[in-house]
Amino acid sequence: MAAAPRKKSPFELKSVAINLAAGGSAGFCEICVMHPLDVVKTRLQLQKAGGNPADPHYYTSVLDCFKKTARHEGLTALYKGVIPPVLVETPKRAIKFLTFQIYKDLMGGNHPAAYFVAGLGSGVTEAILVNPFEVVKVSQQANKSQHKMSPGVWSVAREIIARDGLLGINKGVTATIGRNGVFNMVYFGLFHTINTNMLPKRKELWQNNIQKFIVGFVSGVLGSTLNIPFDVAKSRIQGPQPDPSKPKYKGTISSIGIVYREEGFRALYKGLVPKVLRLGPGAGIMMIVYDTVYGYLTTAYPD
Repeated sequence: MAAAPRKKSPFELKSVAINLAAGGSAGFCEICVMHPLDVVKTRLQLQKAGGNPADPHYYTSVLDCFKKTARHEGLTALYKGVIPPVLVETPKRAIKFLTFQIYKDLMGGNHPAAYFVAGLGSGVTEAILVNPFEVVKVSQQANKSQHKMSPGVWSVAREIIARDGLLGINKGVTATIGRNGVFNMVYFGLFHTINTNMLPKRKELWQNNIQKFIVGFVSGVLGSTLNIPFDVAKSRIQGPQPDPSKPKYKGTISSIGIVYREEGFRALYKGLVPKVLRLGPGAGIMMIVYDTVYGYLTTAYPD
């Protein structure tokens, strides 16, 4: 009687390397395609209510923000702050997918509870590692000067550290944990519950990819909708303060409360449209790229 095939451990070196490569590829592709929508989302989240529509830096909609940013700052301004995500998104997504697999196996494998808990764990791990890059990115995206005149990544990082100390480069970490934790919990939990446990595997590759994209899109949209109050709080904490000598936005819950009291419930969902436009398709793209690269590598390098 043939022995049962040995179950692969996510801690094995080859398994870790394949997960890192597949997750990194997924993150790199997603950021290259979708970053301009992240710039628009951050601009809308930083904008206070009651601005002057005649102001060239006051945005009335997603399209208006695209047009004004390109017109007044140059088309390349839509890629402001792209270097920190490019530097961090590849390892960030790699860690996201790797830790999800590790936590899922520790939770007992392929069942909905494992998917949701593992997603939450991967989001928390991801947030702690990438938050300093997020601080630099938001600072760059908030700068509304011509793109070629804007300070570079290292200049911004040095300025933040000089002004706020080493803790300043990690401000807003709890908001980032809330944002990433909720998103990954919903994204991985819903995607795998539906795509892995409920829907059949299609015969054709293109059919499987369409299915993954649709389920990933829905999962990404729902995750983005549920976590955006944390995202708004994160942008306010990490962005320019009304009075730099007396920061108004500090803690996550207190920042959400300030936005709610001063600007209303809808302000907690600022930037939802560009966020959904980015993370909906982006979530579908990531799953397709991850599974494609993962499948290729496991075939190219069998046990």
